[in-house]
Amino acid sequence: MPNRILWADDEIDQLKAHIIFLEGKGFEVKPVTNGEDAVSLIRDETFDIVFLDEQMPGMDGLATLEQIQSVNNNLPVVMITKSEEESIMEDAIGNKIADYLIKPVNPNQILLTTKRILDKRRIENEKAAQSYLRNFNELSNRFNEQTDWKGWIDIYKTLTHWEMNLESSDEGLQQVLVDQFQQANQAFGRFIKYEYKSWLNDDAEGAPILSPNLLEKKVFPRLRDDETVVFVLIDCMRYDQWLLFQESLNDFFSIETDFYYSILPTATPYSRNSIFAGLYPLEIKQRHPQLWEMGQDETSLNRHEEELLKLYMARHHLASQVKYEKIIQPEDGNKVADKISNYTQNPLSAIVYNFVDTLVHSRSDSEVLKQLAPDEAAFRSLTRTWFQHSSLLRIFKELADEDVTVVVTSDHGSVRSMKDTKVFGDRDAATNLRYKYGRNLKAEDNAAIFIDKPEDYRLPVKGPANSYIFAKEDYYFVYPNNYNKFQNRYRDTFQHGGASMEEMILPVAVLKPRS
Repeated sequence: MPNRILWADDEIDQLKAHIIFLEGKGFEVKPVTNGEDAVSLIRDETFDIVFLDEQMPGMDGLATLEQIQSVNNNLPVVMITKSEEESIMEDAIGNKIADYLIKPVNPNQILLTTKRILDKRRIENEKAAQSYLRNFNELSNRFNEQTDWKGWIDIYKTLTHWEMNLESSDEGLQQVLVDQFQQANQAFGRFIKYEYKSWLNDDAEGAPILSPNLLEKKVFPRLRDDETVVFVLIDCMRYDQWLLFQESLNDFFSIETDFYYSILPTATPYSRNSIFAGLYPLEIKQRHPQLWEMGQDETSLNRHEEELLKLYMARHHLASQVKYEKIIQPEDGNKVADKISNYTQNPLSAIVYNFVDTLVHSRSDSEVLKQLAPDEAAFRSLTRTWFQHSSLLRIFKELADEDVTVVVTSDHGSVRSMKDTKVFGDRDAATNLRYKYGRNLKAEDNAAIFIDKPEDYRLPVKGPANSYIFAKEDYYFVYPNNYNKFQNRYRDTFQHGGASMEEMILPVAVLKPRS
């Protein structure tokens, strides 16, 4: 398949000789006369490189460049202009163009620029592919029972980096990586089944940081050292998404990223309450029954995070001056950014930002979003575009001007659910797709982790429920009633609540302003 070039110039008719020359060299060239048409085509079609006239009527080259990058930030753009003004050149370079040419351009100049940019990408892709394949067996050999929780963090990091580095590789290689990721999650599910319970003892040695002791390990020591801390929890953020966010934050902060494990189920009512309470769900129910209401929906159990946090800090003899903010709507985030100094007056401020979780659920419910983000790579790209234009990024930029330490994490991740499995239970069983509690719950052994004594896993139950099950790998639970309907509705949606690397192994980053 030939490389595709999109060329936007309001005098495109004068460039027919250049286009014929490039087509004779094996390229496919799509000419347009304005920026609006260029952006529209990039939304609908795939191109390898864009040549963009800087001086076009209507939406000029720089405005078009900004729109192109909001659609596909990885698409190389070459700016072409009649002007040699330094300010225009700096604006273009500041927007991370691939190259910059001065008119008039000749066909060979265009050809050399195209080959240099595309060959660089090809060489980088080939080197990455060769490196991945060389290390394939070594990585697969680590998916065994000798690997501990630290080893699984390293495996997940490695696979995630390969997944992001090989996005532009051929489909066959990408499928090899998808299969290896699935094999890793199969082994990880077995690891969690046999090891997770041992981590839950208060005196467990060598256990990872879990949701209930995250603040105690990562935030409270900084408060005792008189640091001002802003704790930012981005709901449902995975490690790959954090890597994209970090790209936009590196200019403002020095960043160190560590990891912790979410408790099971990896769902907001359990994992996030545990973070803010410093307790396991069963303990929250026992100590603060008025703050725990067993419900089917994910919002009913997270109304009391601020109260739980203040009680948690009091138990650790820390000042209870906490400013807590939950951001659901973008305008709420802009209000926080506008008054960021209000959030740096107290020793600790906690900000919960819900949009990534909203994006996950919206993709599940919207055919349009599924088409815009049909796979992991496209969903990452959509998340990146959102972040670059979000009030969350504004909040971070404002915090970069303050004398604070910012700790960023998530309460759980999500997994792209591709395999359905039938689940059987009574009519009172929970409706969640990746975990359920109820009576007489049954599912395929290879698809789920069964918990028949929830108290051993520090989980509450409410009669008549007496057990939990958690989906492993990328399974999702479907009841036999209307099986085909729900099988089709929820296949290829991002879900959480179960036991996969993407849901359980979570980044926790410490950000120090560079200023």
